[in-house]
Amino acid sequence: MDLYAKFKDDRGPLGKYSDVAHGYYAFPKLTGEIGPRMTFMGKERVIWSINDYLGLANHPEVREVDAQAAKDWGLAYPMGARIMSGESDYHEQLESELADFIQKESVLLLNFGFQGIMSIIDALLSRRDAVVYDKENHACIYDGIRMHLGSRFAFEHNDIDSFKKQMEKASAKVAETGGGILVVTEGVFGMRGEQGILKEIVELKKQYEFRLLVDDAHGFGTMGETGAGAGEEQGVQDEIDLYFGTFAKSMASIGAFVGGDKDIINYLRYNTRSQLFAKTLPMPLVIGALKRLEMVRTMPELREKLWENVHALQNGLRENNFDIGQTTACVTPVWLHGTVGEAGALVQDMRETYDVFCSVVLYPMIPKGTIILRLIPTAAHSLEDVKYTINAFSEVRQKLEDKVYLEKGAEITTD
Repeated sequence: MDLYAKFKDDRGPLGKYSDVAHGYYAFPKLTGEIGPRMTFMGKERVIWSINDYLGLANHPEVREVDAQAAKDWGLAYPMGARIMSGESDYHEQLESELADFIQKESVLLLNFGFQGIMSIIDALLSRRDAVVYDKENHACIYDGIRMHLGSRFAFEHNDIDSFKKQMEKASAKVAETGGGILVVTEGVFGMRGEQGILKEIVELKKQYEFRLLVDDAHGFGTMGETGAGAGEEQGVQDEIDLYFGTFAKSMASIGAFVGGDKDIINYLRYNTRSQLFAKTLPMPLVIGALKRLEMVRTMPELREKLWENVHALQNGLRENNFDIGQTTACVTPVWLHGTVGEAGALVQDMRETYDVFCSVVLYPMIPKGTIILRLIPTAAHSLEDVKYTINAFSEVRQKLEDKVYLEKGAEITTD
């Protein structure tokens, strides 16, 4: 059979909607200056869908440094992978400053978050080892775990009793194989906004022998007294063996890093395949990251404004009886009930009638019959943006409850 034949009838759980979704619900094009108001399909909208927590993407100081670095260095320098010909003083400076900021002995700079954490998990685990992980971890963690040829044990999301049960199984398994245990969870879960149960997990180091890897993409720069992340927020940063963060959220850029003890970071430096066999992070991105990190460290007012907006948004939604789950971070999910078709009609109404643009999350990423409207507040939003959006949400929820979207949704797609 031709390899491609199966794709004619099965385009995947999301791809089956591509005919009606592409360019509007999926792969939409936002144009104009990055910020809380951008243009979608020729009209300005209030935007809640960009990863720019601290409002740095279009900050004049950041834009100036990015432009000057591109002028000075171009996008090609340095050429090659770091291990071959891609090292520079600036790469090492960024690693050193990141290590100081997240309170770790050493840091390894990574090209991308997704491939970075996949490759870290791959480098850490042998066939004899076991991995224990939260069921709602990000896709990049799942893809890393899928490469592991040893034992895998998933615990129910943020459930410490389930974690203990899986640790018992993992401990028994490695007692047979002579391997070790890696626990992987998140500092902030990007879909729900809940913090991982880091404090509860590290307390069990007294009972079980394991190493802890935390993906804190959404916590880095936003959580904790200094912005050093969910580990700082929960007072357990020292107990996190490997702390992983990205530049894609709070720093509005490209790149990632992992921090820990010097020996293990040095091991990863020479054994993380996605970095050994890929071009190094271009110089403008490195210099830009140094500037962004400086601003994260020295401009707490950015984080204060972010949290003013977060609290206004989340408190306002709760006061209007919206279900936003158990979020304790910036990510704000609004849970509704309806079909995929109703969700499509609702989002279209939100964008066209109310000029509010946010991401929609549907089955199979969440249970069938549920809808998440996912909001990412930033320091660049205003309290007026918040108030307007909550009012718009109230009106579309009423329409959803009144079945206004049912007929229109059937025209868009069928479940």
